[in-house]
Amino acid sequence: MVNEFYHLCFAVQDIQRATEDLTRVLGVRWSPIRTGQLGEWEYSIVFSVEGPPFFEVIQGSAGSPWDATDGSRFDHIGYWSSDITTDKSRLEARGAPIDFDSCPYGRSFTYHRIDSIGARVELVDLAVQEGFRKTWSPGGAPMPALDLDRP
Repeated sequence: MVNEFYHLCFAVQDIQRATEDLTRVLGVRWSPIRTGQLGEWEYSIVFSVEGPPFFEVIQGSAGSPWDATDGSRFDHIGYWSSDITTDKSRLEARGAPIDFDSCPYGRSFTYHRIDSIGARVELVDLAVQEGFRKTWSPGGAPMPALDLDRP
């Protein structure tokens, strides 16, 4: 099986402008924008209707993992993980250190930095995929987890 990412994420200064631009330029259609909070940080988030792979656009407050005060940017490639504890250790051992771990905040994702591409890889616990599909992709098929044993 090929390792399939399920989304590409952009951290932006203005989520409304970014989604309107992606719609105008590429024809991307969006689910409703949602707001949330992680620790002290507030954020707005949206996923494209089409996918996988999905477009994700997120606008976070200053100091957050999605802080774009220095400019909007490509932020990460997202993968499902069937064992996030093992997979995050394996990515670290392969030279992708943890840039942010949401687990202490009661969430189930980690960001791993790959400096040579100027972006991160996100691992998301497969256990939350059903909730993702209900929220962002009603009727969508299950998506595979990253297989780090694959040569």
